[in-house]
Amino acid sequence: MAFDGFFTHAMVKELNDTLQTGRVMRVNQPYPAEMVMVVRAHRHNYSLLVSANPSYPRVQLTTIPYQNPAVPSNFAMTMRKYLEGAIIESIEQVENDRIVKINFTNRDELGDNQKLVIYIEIMARHSNVSLVSEPNCKIIETIKHVGSDQNRVRILLPGAPFVMPPKQERTNPYLPNQKYSDLVRQYQKDLDGLAHALQQTYQGLAPATAHELASELLTADNLPTAYEQFINHFNHPTPTILTNDHGKKSFMAFPPVDHQGSLQTFPTLSAMLDTFYAQKAESDRTKELAGQVLKVVKNELKKDRRKVKKLHHQLSEAADADYYRVRGEILTTFMGKVKAGMTDIDLPNFYDNNQPLHIKLAPELSPSKNAQKYFTKYDKLKDSVAYVNEQLALTQKEIDYFENILSQIEIASPADVQDIKVELQEQGYIKQRNKGKKKRKVRTSKPEEFHASDGTTILVSKNNLQNDRLSFKTANKNEFWFHVKDMPGSHVIVRSTAPTDETIQEAAELAAYFSKGRNSDHVPVDYLRVKQLHKPNGAKPGFVTFRGQKTLSVTPKLLQN
Repeated sequence: MAFDGFFTHAMVKELNDTLQTGRVMRVNQPYPAEMVMVVRAHRHNYSLLVSANPSYPRVQLTTIPYQNPAVPSNFAMTMRKYLEGAIIESIEQVENDRIVKINFTNRDELGDNQKLVIYIEIMARHSNVSLVSEPNCKIIETIKHVGSDQNRVRILLPGAPFVMPPKQERTNPYLPNQKYSDLVRQYQKDLDGLAHALQQTYQGLAPATAHELASELLTADNLPTAYEQFINHFNHPTPTILTNDHGKKSFMAFPPVDHQGSLQTFPTLSAMLDTFYAQKAESDRTKELAGQVLKVVKNELKKDRRKVKKLHHQLSEAADADYYRVRGEILTTFMGKVKAGMTDIDLPNFYDNNQPLHIKLAPELSPSKNAQKYFTKYDKLKDSVAYVNEQLALTQKEIDYFENILSQIEIASPADVQDIKVELQEQGYIKQRNKGKKKRKVRTSKPEEFHASDGTTILVSKNNLQNDRLSFKTANKNEFWFHVKDMPGSHVIVRSTAPTDETIQEAAELAAYFSKGRNSDHVPVDYLRVKQLHKPNGAKPGFVTFRGQKTLSVTPKLLQN
């Protein structure tokens, strides 16, 4: 069952029962297409998630923690201005469509009452969240701006009049009707045909919901009773996740009559959606947040790789430095044979059994100046070798750094991506907004915590800021540090000064799992005491040096945290 009109009906009832008369305490926008409102209702704080994410649009209560960006967006600032302190009067569904309307009352800057409405449109890539001033129906702000170049019929921009999406000419199933009876008579034994016809007749029926309704109607003794029971399921839902025999999960407001696989029920629809979307939404949010970071990292890698190619070309030229030295020395030796205005000359090469050597000359230069020109070129190439090698080493370090960032993004959570973005801002790779203003201190996210078979805590950092903090601030100097050998990976700390061999093995497997070698069978992992680590002055975040390590070869494996 999808988040269709029927599921929206059930969710609106749940939200209304929980949040009506509640006060908005805080508004945050942790992700570009998602907003979280903290609502104080019935002596409890609830986090209301409103998502216009094209892959997972929804509205629900959530208990999943989130991390706000360092600088709030314009949308978040506008929502805070108008909604913080507002009272939720009611939450409604527009007919049986996937549109939720939250009605607020608040006081404006003059202390006068104002009516505000949030329209939440749960419509895949067309999903949006709009804050509207009710008296004049003008848009105050939307989470996604839609201009006339994108939609000529419906403009969603601040200041524009709010226009509802085009209405579908279908029947609201909660209004009295008998259309289902005619359809059942028409499609007596055709389950798929009846499901499709119901979907075309009634509002808010996704294919799975229509199929369930058709199945119940075709097996019913009394059609009106079966129809009423079906639509009343959404007034008194039994939130369920169905896992089929192939491991695919789907959520629904109540258990289907006929099903294959296992069922898991939940106390609320919101709790069910938290469980269902926990991993999917996390992955999608990470990709969404990592967009800018990935673009910067890939551009820097592209520039660095071009630079390495250029430096290698310079080295190959420097390897031919003797070409210019030999010609300079021969010109100096046989200076008397060189005449002004000559463009070239053949002279004996005393480095090659006096074989004739063809030497090009600049006719505008004197013979001595021509010889000096060759020596100058030789000295320049010779001196460039040390510089080019130094630049090669520095550029290769930067390539290793960015490749490490890429491997971190692969295993990152949204909080980790925020840390990586802050790191790149501090390193000067991403421009910081509001440079003149006082910087807001960003708290580094916490490393992941695992437990070995004997209960020993193992901490795994997943970005460079975490790496530095874990290895040099959190860890005790006599605890053990793990890292894959010669490839990007996480810093891993075993919180024990005398870990067992089994714990060392499990920590090494974790270090291999959280590394670029995750998909390999045999990954070498270095380990040593934290006190043997050293961070060179000026080194990039996450970079350390060490000596005296031991090495294990392990197969990557994830422990249950």
